[in-house]
Amino acid sequence: MLWGEIAALLTAVCWSFTAVFFSYSGRRAGADVINRSRLLFAFAFLLVTHRVLEGQFFPTGVEPFRWGWLAVSSLLGLVLGDAFLFRAYALIGPHLSMLMMSTVPIISMLAGWLLFGETVSPVELAGMLLAVAGVAWVVTEIHSDPTRTDRASYNKGLLFGLLGALGQVANLVTARYALVDDYPAISATVIRILIALVVLWGLAAARGQIRETFDKWRDQRVFRAIVAGSVAGPFLGIWLSLIAVQNARLGIASTLMALPPVLLIPMEYFIFRHKVSRRGITGTIIALVGVAILFL
Repeated sequence: MLWGEIAALLTAVCWSFTAVFFSYSGRRAGADVINRSRLLFAFAFLLVTHRVLEGQFFPTGVEPFRWGWLAVSSLLGLVLGDAFLFRAYALIGPHLSMLMMSTVPIISMLAGWLLFGETVSPVELAGMLLAVAGVAWVVTEIHSDPTRTDRASYNKGLLFGLLGALGQVANLVTARYALVDDYPAISATVIRILIALVVLWGLAAARGQIRETFDKWRDQRVFRAIVAGSVAGPFLGIWLSLIAVQNARLGIASTLMALPPVLLIPMEYFIFRHKVSRRGITGTIIALVGVAILFL
């Protein structure tokens, strides 16, 4: 069974819902508040799930090398990678930022080949290229972007977008090292979230931003959106992403996990009744053909 590929596709679905919930709550509460809050709520859900699946709230007897790799994975992905990506959103907007993130599958495929000896067949490579091309075609559609200001900010935004992509690849690679010998993905997820939680809430405490975070929770709509996004993203999404990299090749897993820009098109149409362009439909079809090739 293609458990890794299925988990990667479900990860993309979860992250698509996350984008919807956090886009709404982020406009009302701010990106920093959302970033901290999502980890706190996700950690609570993960502890309960770990108790149900593994018989204890927190994993014990974890080897030092796993702690090390998971700490690096958490810092590179959940702390630095996400921080660079959020900064890119502010400087060049979501469409160009997602275009930079669409380089993740290609970089991951090279990393999988160099570090783990993974190879892909010509047919699989064709599927990957189609999926990435579909995503790139969707996110490069011309939009009026008020966040683009001068050339220096534009170039800085592209750099942050690239650093966000590299952080995501490094996150997947280091997580793979920690998941050897079929280590439970749920346990690894609990540890990764805990590390990021300590770092981000520690920084918030040092800056005196704890009260601000709790004050934002008083808005019930924001609070519900944060909780829903936390379930879809850092709880289910990150858990499924670790299952994906544990059971599938890095290039293919990251290709499937890069689909949210495409999946958001039908979601925005059915949920918000946003008009879908011909370009969006074409890119979606191209990407889904690539996904079908990877599965079939």
